[in-house]
Amino acid sequence: MKKRLPPLNWLRAFEASARHLNFTQAAAELHMTQAAISQQIKGLEAQLGTSLFKRLPRGLKLTDAGQSYIPGVRESIERLAMITDEVFGKERSRTLTVKVNLVFFNTWLAPRLSSFREQHPEIGLRFTSNIWIGDADKDADVEIRYGKGIWPGYTSNQLTWDELFPVCSPELVGGEVSPEDPPTKPRQLSDHTLLHVMGYEEGWAFWLNQFGYYSVDPSQGIHFDSSITTMEMAALGHGIMLGRTSLVTNMVDSERLVAPFDESIASSENFFLATPVNQHIHPHVEAFRYWLISQAESETVTAD
Repeated sequence: MKKRLPPLNWLRAFEASARHLNFTQAAAELHMTQAAISQQIKGLEAQLGTSLFKRLPRGLKLTDAGQSYIPGVRESIERLAMITDEVFGKERSRTLTVKVNLVFFNTWLAPRLSSFREQHPEIGLRFTSNIWIGDADKDADVEIRYGKGIWPGYTSNQLTWDELFPVCSPELVGGEVSPEDPPTKPRQLSDHTLLHVMGYEEGWAFWLNQFGYYSVDPSQGIHFDSSITTMEMAALGHGIMLGRTSLVTNMVDSERLVAPFDESIASSENFFLATPVNQHIHPHVEAFRYWLISQAESETVTAD
């Protein structure tokens, strides 16, 4: 049977007393009386069944048992303090929690985040990811959501104005992957694997119908629940995906993806900053909101 652990306050009193070798100084550090410290040490010694200190006329001296016990006690207290600070922070109110779609974080937000950190080094950040909208995250101060910008209980600010257009590996267009029939016209999509991202209203069926390519089967191909996976599969030449401007621009700029056709159409679904209504807006939330909207607006101006 495991030995019952002593109370934490007894261990703290022991650690401080062992460090100072003086009950009075330990009491001052812990904002306690000398009598209270002495009583806690006696309680600890009684539970352990051995003396931890030799009481001398001028101070204290650790017994052999005390010298053996103190390193483990000190390390445990230090580790507990460290993990408490790591998880909860020195001041919980300083941490801003943002719930964000993972692909948007990786492709759009992360490359810009250093700007916010430079402007607001005092604000701690915590990011949690979500794939699709579910129950409200009570820990999140704000959310970045994909949709049409209408969610009960939230005000929303549009962050992207996406165009939908097919993208694929340059090797697919160059004929290295499919030398007999590289895609040059949308009607050739029937001869290639379509890569789908589940959960979007505006997928391949929407895009093909908009341009009148009714002969192409919009359901064929491979389906994924993650845009990140779909983009990587497209870049590796496994098929053609329907790209969204805010997500694929970096990969197009780096030439990992190319647009084989000129056809594109504006999406009615975009990324939005969603802020809960009817709750106090912390200054850190307002600072992040202002910065994020400014980034989105500057992106729109650059695109124009």
